[in-house]
Amino acid sequence: MNDYRYDYRTVQGFILSAMFWGVVGILLGLLISVQLWAPAANFAPYLTYGRLRPVHTNGLIFGLGVGAIFGLFYYITMRLCKRPLLFPRLARVQLWLFNAGIVAAAVSLLLGQTQSLEYAELEWPLDLAIVVLWVMLAVNVFGTILKRREEQMYVSLWYIVATVITIAILYVVNNLAVPVSLGKSYPLFAGVNSANVQWWYGHNAVGFLLTTPILAMFYYFLPKSTGLPIYSHRLSIVAFWSLIFAYLWTGAHHLVYTPLPDWIQTLAIVFTMFLIAPSWGSVVNGYYTVGQDWTRMRSNYLTKFFILGITFYGLQTVQGPTQGLRVVSQLIHFTDWVPGHVHMGTMGWVTMIICASIYYVVPRINGTELYSEKLANVHFWLVLVGQLLFSITMWITGIRQGWMWKATDEAGKLEYTFMDGVIGNYPYWHTRTLAGIIFAAGMVVFVYNVLMTIRKGRAAQAAAGSAPTTVAA
Repeated sequence: MNDYRYDYRTVQGFILSAMFWGVVGILLGLLISVQLWAPAANFAPYLTYGRLRPVHTNGLIFGLGVGAIFGLFYYITMRLCKRPLLFPRLARVQLWLFNAGIVAAAVSLLLGQTQSLEYAELEWPLDLAIVVLWVMLAVNVFGTILKRREEQMYVSLWYIVATVITIAILYVVNNLAVPVSLGKSYPLFAGVNSANVQWWYGHNAVGFLLTTPILAMFYYFLPKSTGLPIYSHRLSIVAFWSLIFAYLWTGAHHLVYTPLPDWIQTLAIVFTMFLIAPSWGSVVNGYYTVGQDWTRMRSNYLTKFFILGITFYGLQTVQGPTQGLRVVSQLIHFTDWVPGHVHMGTMGWVTMIICASIYYVVPRINGTELYSEKLANVHFWLVLVGQLLFSITMWITGIRQGWMWKATDEAGKLEYTFMDGVIGNYPYWHTRTLAGIIFAAGMVVFVYNVLMTIRKGRAAQAAAGSAPTTVAA
């Protein structure tokens, strides 16, 4: 079976695209972190915090995250189904449409075109383009699975199927809107219903773009990279179905103390607490898998990424439900604690697993070894230190903010003005920027290492005068 039929070129195209948009998104994140403590760094009207922040979040979620999902989903699906993609040329068209869509999305957000819904800011023409892209993915993934040459479906395929179906439903429902022009529309839902649907979408977008796809990668690439069989397939399946059952009911925990009926808030909190169990089912499975030989943490550089990644997932899935409790939410909601929580998940769990998966895939599809394991280790320590410094700083800032906003004197009057809190944030925001620089430096090392690996593979193929060969995956 030749290389083109496996369509590794499309896989690599999505990986390189994801890396490019990831760098852009991280650099924009650094800029908006500076804008928080240096207002002069805002350049109206296009390069202000209000315009750049959605470009940062959409660039990383849809550019880095979805780009990596497309490429790595195709790789995993082909390997587990033991056959090439059913429609490889459709995947190639999807790659070009994906990059054109990200460019158009960034331009539209810089122009101020937005639905004003978090993680769903894009206006209706771009929503339609995203639906087309997702249908392309669904056709290729489901078609390849239906025509698979391996009867058993490994748990990674279950996570892929759940991701494709659920994101389709979430995105279409939350983006139902009435267009009034090419660049403006109004959501179909209004008032408290709009808030409820938005956070049903928002929380599950996190679940099914930043959790289930990453678990699909984790369950596939951890055993592959360590050479250790997964500890328990039964536990992985139980955790999968429990997670899918509970996740869709949790979005309203973002709306405690709002006009949303109390019973909906409470139901969401209960399901959110339940989510700890299936999440930790995967964490325990990962620990016990590597527990068969902990020396892999020293001898195999990828093991560190996967184990630290699943550790941050475990911490995230305890911290998240705890935040949903009313007694905790009343202190930290709307404070910097929340971006600290989000960035532990995105910079720790999501990025570490995606980077480790790319480290595994790129050498194999280029028929070579990684350019430098030393650089991979440098990358690991830089992103680890940067992420920890970022998250812990934001947690401290959030508690401090919440306490200052609620403090009252003996007469019951607020003890601090809003500006007192803002001015006190500056040292923490400086540290946040420093943490971002450290993390970004790690990602630059990663990008350099991957590009040099591809170059090394091409040089070897040119010297051999042959078509690309692949290392057994």
